[in-house]
Order: sequence, then structure tokens, then C-alpha cells
Amino acid sequence: MAGPPSDARASRLGLSSLRTRLVLFFVALVVLVQAIGTILVVRSTGDIARDTTDRALTQGERIFLRLLEQDRRRLEQAAALVSADYAFRQAIGTDDHGTIESVLRNHGARAGADLMTLVGLDGRVKADTMEVSRVGQPFRFPALLDGARDAGKASSIATMDGRLYQVVIVPVLAPDPIAYVSAAFEVGDPLARAFGQLSGLAVSFVTRERDGTWHVQASSLDAPLRAQLAAALSAVKGTSGVQELAVAGEAYETRLAPLPTQGPAHLMALLQRPVAEALAPFRRITTSFFVLTLAGLLLLLFGTVVIARGITRPVQRLAEAAARVQQGDYRRHVEIERRDEIGQLATSFNHMLDGIVSREEEILRLAYEDPLTGLPNRAMFQQHLAEAVAGARDSTGRVAVLLFDMDRFKGINDTLGHPVGDQVLREVAARVRAALPGSEVLARLGGDEFGILLATDGDERGARAVALQVTEALEDPVEVGEESMDIAASIGIALFPGHGDDAPALLRAADVAMYAAKRAKTGWALYDPRHDERRREHLTLLGELKRAVEARELVLHYQPKVSLADGRIEGVEALVRWRHPERGFVPPGEFIPFAEQAGYIGSITRWVLAESIAQCARWQRGGLELRVSANISARDLRHEANLVQHVARCLEREGLAAGMLRLEITESALMDDPRSAQSALAHLRELGVTSAIDDYGTGYSSLAYIKQLAVNELKIDRAFVSGMEADSRNAAIVRSTIELGHNLGFTVVAEGVETGHELAQLRRFGCDLGQGYHFARPMDAAAIERWMSSATAGAATS
Repeated sequence: MAGPPSDARASRLGLSSLRTRLVLFFVALVVLVQAIGTILVVRSTGDIARDTTDRALTQGERIFLRLLEQDRRRLEQAAALVSADYAFRQAIGTDDHGTIESVLRNHGARAGADLMTLVGLDGRVKADTMEVSRVGQPFRFPALLDGARDAGKASSIATMDGRLYQVVIVPVLAPDPIAYVSAAFEVGDPLARAFGQLSGLAVSFVTRERDGTWHVQASSLDAPLRAQLAAALSAVKGTSGVQELAVAGEAYETRLAPLPTQGPAHLMALLQRPVAEALAPFRRITTSFFVLTLAGLLLLLFGTVVIARGITRPVQRLAEAAARVQQGDYRRHVEIERRDEIGQLATSFNHMLDGIVSREEEILRLAYEDPLTGLPNRAMFQQHLAEAVAGARDSTGRVAVLLFDMDRFKGINDTLGHPVGDQVLREVAARVRAALPGSEVLARLGGDEFGILLATDGDERGARAVALQVTEALEDPVEVGEESMDIAASIGIALFPGHGDDAPALLRAADVAMYAAKRAKTGWALYDPRHDERRREHLTLLGELKRAVEARELVLHYQPKVSLADGRIEGVEALVRWRHPERGFVPPGEFIPFAEQAGYIGSITRWVLAESIAQCARWQRGGLELRVSANISARDLRHEANLVQHVARCLEREGLAAGMLRLEITESALMDDPRSAQSALAHLRELGVTSAIDDYGTGYSSLAYIKQLAVNELKIDRAFVSGMEADSRNAAIVRSTIELGHNLGFTVVAEGVETGHELAQLRRFGCDLGQGYHFARPMDAAAIERWMSSATAGAATS
């Protein structure tokens, strides 16, 4: 009897065997599992994509805020550098608008700031690199100014003229606040696009008014999408978190990041990623899932264990490496010896780690190394100093700070150019570094200023020894090409804990001491609290000195120059005096050097020339022929055209012959800028004005240089004349100088003649003219006239 037809069909297909059934069972089971998995994958794809996008937006927000913080710190550093600039603080104190604007523009250009502003203590703008019309107006953001007063600095994003700006403001300390410097850069489309490229997201800056109106201030989106973005924002609820936003028919996962701002409107950064872009990888995964399901049904059961074992282990290693990277460990490589995709991924991962390490090292190098000299920069020096002070405070140790800069370096830059100046700075750095083989930290702080930190042996004795080493290292001239330049340094020393209890206080004390050394020309100086008092007094004196010229508080006294051969009065030297209405008589030694350092000597020189030429003309009209000598400074020589034009105008206005005027220039001033000096003296000679080298013997000029100068007179410094009686070597110097001057065709004048013995020796040596208390003290014009007409003049010359 035949069986049922279905059983026969199953037998023919082999379905009755256990192996087939098992295969069918497992195949069916796999298909069922794959079907369920497919449904779950499709349903969860959207959720996973959104979760991934949320994490990407969160990470992007961290990157964005970090970059914004870096830009803020860059602005703060730029503003702090400006505020720490000594010339800038001086310019503020002297209300030198030209210097203020130049410093603001230069520092702003180097820092990439779009706007630099100087704000006075009264809250009004003193200088603005964008709008000159803002000068004198109140500062736009008084809240930021209040924050800077309270906390020492303040920053925020603000709206100016319809544009967003990142604004920081810091005080200018000298040592108390004397003004505030504000730096800003525009938060615009370029910045949004740059942030977008770094984060891989669409970045927009939007504001929300109190009435709920949204405005797109800047964005990395194309222009057509911005108007639609502003319209779509009306559906946004709240001002933070992640929301889905439809723009131009496309869904965007959007994260709102509130930002600090000035003004009534709320400012937010929008970080966006299209949902379709987030879903694209998952769609590819779904497609691949179907293909793999169809192609791998037969191998799935066997291959699952093998593949899982082969993939899980290296993936686990990669995951562990990624966790280490997240914790900041970039130096441990992933050890996977495979040539498949996992091996390639591990190799790429290791290359990425190497790149991160290399970039971090380069960033640190750029942040803490001076590119010109290879020395640590100001930031690294301050960090070392802060650490040294903290260590010394814990261990009751001592720390010494030495600051020094180059004397006459500005003349090198102005005369020979910045490339030569840079070479000089490199040579200085190399010499000082070679002279300090110990554990000292040598850094270039900016310009021609260097710093030395003594964290060990940081007492006064050790600091003085280092100052001597630096001085000796800079004794030899620097050779750059065919130029030979004498260099010297002024060094300021400050000690912890005696002169300051933290790094900024020590740096300020060393800076004060350095300028005290420069004023006194002693090479180095240890900080003294009296230096601060003298500094404040000088700032006050500068303002009073400017007023003194206008108020005619300056007066000229005249000292006769006497022929040693026959006692004739050959002329007089005009000497400026200051009769202060409150201080009384202010000696020239107190205000003339200070006026030279502050850059105000030019105004005094112009007044002295005009007044002495006018007095000489008045004497001549009254029948008294007296040639007048007047002093000019190194700074006057650098402004050659102005000097020559001013002399010519004064001579023409008074109708005085140019030969009645003689200009005296100190030997050290001639050597500050030899080329400018030679050119200026040549032009003055063409005008008919004669000239003299003053204080000869105190500088470093050579005979080859002197013979090329267009001078007529050589004045021997009083230190050699007054020392002839006590030291025969001084007498030898005076005698040889007189012979030298005569051989070069110069008239020789001896300064500071005070005794008959000195006069007799000078006559024996053949000196032409004498000047000093033995003949007459400096007198005003009326007294000179009386002295000339009396028998006193004749008696004084005997």
C-alpha cells in the first residue's frame, strides 16, 4: 500500500534526514533571528543616529567653547603685553597720543585683534584704532570696565554697530591702574566657518531679543539658509539643550549654547548637524546587514565563533587605547600585529597618536620659546619664577631676579635696521648663555629685554656675581658684517622675599631697579623702595617740565669762555636753569637726563636755541659781540632735518649771522648714532654754524672717526682738568688731548678751570680757551653785561 504523497515528496527532497532538518532548523532560526534583528536595526537606527549626533554636538560644543576660550586668552595676553609695555605706560603718563596709537596698532596687528582701545580712569576713550571719533566718548561697555576694576580683567561678547565682538579689558599698572586697555576681534562669518571646520558642524551665532525675535549674527551656513534659519528659530523652546529644527525642509539636530554677552539680547551659539547626514552611515549599515545576511547564511554559524574571536580581541585593545587617549595618554601605541583592516586601523590609530604628540610638543614650544634666540619667552620665565617663589616660600629659600636690556639698542635698530638688531640680540643671548653655565634660567622677555632667574644661590651676593658675569660677557664689541658696535646692559636686581612676595612684584621691582641703573649709568642696581618714590616723582616732574617751557619758568645763564693767551672773552656758553615756582631751583642734572629719557629734550633744545640766538642778536644790536654756544642731545641729532630747519629759522628771524652760533654735542651722544651725527654736523656747517665736541675723553670715539666730523672745537672734560694737580696722568691726558686737537685743526677748550695752578698748567700746554669758576660763574644776561663792562672781567682772566 503506498504512503501519502507528501511523505514521498519529502523523502525525495531529503527533508526526512536529521541533518537536513537540523540545517533547515538552524537556517530557519538564523533567518528568524536576522529578521528580528533587521526590524530592530531599522527601528533603532534613527534613535542611535540621534544619540550619536547628540554626542557629536556635545563634543563639538566643548571644542567650540575651548576655541573661544583660547581666543579670549589670546586677546587677554595681547592686552596684557600692551599694558606691560614701559614705553606705552610712559606715553599714557605723558599723554603722547602718537605713541599710544602706534603701540595699540602694533600690538593689535601682532595679536590679530580687530580693535584696540585705551580707556582712561574716568571711563572715557583715550585712543581707538577703529574709530577716532570715539575718543573722548564713554566706553561702550561700562560693565566690563567695572569688572576689570574689581577683578583685574574682564571679558565678554558684545554687539558693536550691529556686529559681534569678543572683548577683553585689562588695567595698565604703573604700579596702580592708570588706564585700561581693551582688545577685541570680530565674531563673524570667518570665525564661524573656522569653528565649523574644526568641529565638523554647522556653527551660527544668534541673538534673541526680549520680544522673542531671533537674529542670525554670523554663520557658517550659506546665505539662503540664514533667513530660513531665523524663521525656524521661532519654534525653539528654551535657550539651551538639544532640539530638532527644520530648516529649508531638512531636519537638523541643534544644540544651543548660551554665551556671555553685554546688552539686553541673549546670545547663543547654534551647533547643527543634518539628521540625514547622521542617518547615512546607518543606512549603509542596514543595507550591508541585508547583503551579509543573504550571503552568509551557510557560513554564519561556523564563522561567528571564529570571527568573533578574531575581531573582539583587537577591538578590545583599540577600545582600551581610545580610553587612554580620552584620559590624555597619547604615547602608548596599540600593539596589533595584523595585516587586515583591524591592523590598518591600529596603524592609523598609532599615527594619529604620534601626530597629536608632535602637535602638542610644537604648540608648547611656540607658546614658551622665543623664536629669535631660542631662549624661554616671557610666559615660560614667569612660570619658572612662580614655581621658584612657591618652592622658596615653602622651604624659606631665596630667589633672585635680574632684568637687563641693551643701552643704545634703539640707535642700532634705527640706524642699521632690524635685521642687524636681531643679529645683535642673538649674539647677546649666546654670550650671556655661555657666561651662565649653572642652573640659572635665561629668557628673552621681549624687545631687547632679558631676564635671569636664580632659584638657587638667589641671595644678593650670588645676584651680584651673575650681574658681573653678564657685564663682562658684553664688554667686547659685536661684529655684524662690517659694523662693529659697543654694547652694554643696564641690570636691575630684585630678591625674594625682601623685594616682593610673588612673581609679578619681583618682576616689577627688578624693572624699577633696571631703570634706576640706566639713569645712574652704574651698570646694575639692587632694588630700593626709594626708586619707586623717585619714579613717581619723575612722572610728576615730567608734567611740570612740559608746563615749564610754556610758563617761561626756564631761564638761560651764560658762562664766559676766556682766551688763555690774552684774556679776551671769546664767547659764552648758554646753560639752561629751571626756577620752579614751588620746588625752587631744580639743578640741570636732575631734569636734563630725565628729559632725554622721556623724549622731551627736543622741546627744551628748541627753546634754548631760540632764546640763546635771540639774546645773542640783542647783544649784537647793543654793540656787544659775544658768540653763543648751546648744547644739543643725541635725540636732536636723530631728527636732523628738524634741528637744521629750526636753527635756520631762528637765525633768519633774529637777523643773526650763523657764525655767531656754536652747537656743542657730547662725545657719548656722537657715538650713540655716528651716522646721524656726521650728517647733521655736515648740514650745520653748510648753514655756517660751527660745532664742538663736549666732555671729550668720557666716550669711546676713535681718532679716525673724530677727524671725519665737521667740528671746530674740542672741549676737555672737567674731570681731567680738575684732576691735574692730584694725578700726573690726568695732566698727561690733558696735554695729549690739546696736542691732538691742534694737530686736527681744532680750537681746544678746557672746562672746569677753578684754580690758578690749573690755569698756569693749561697755558704751558698751549690750551686755547678756558671756562670755569676761576673766571666766572654762570650768570643771567644782565649780569653778563655788567660783568663785561666792569673791571671784574679783566681780573677774572688773570
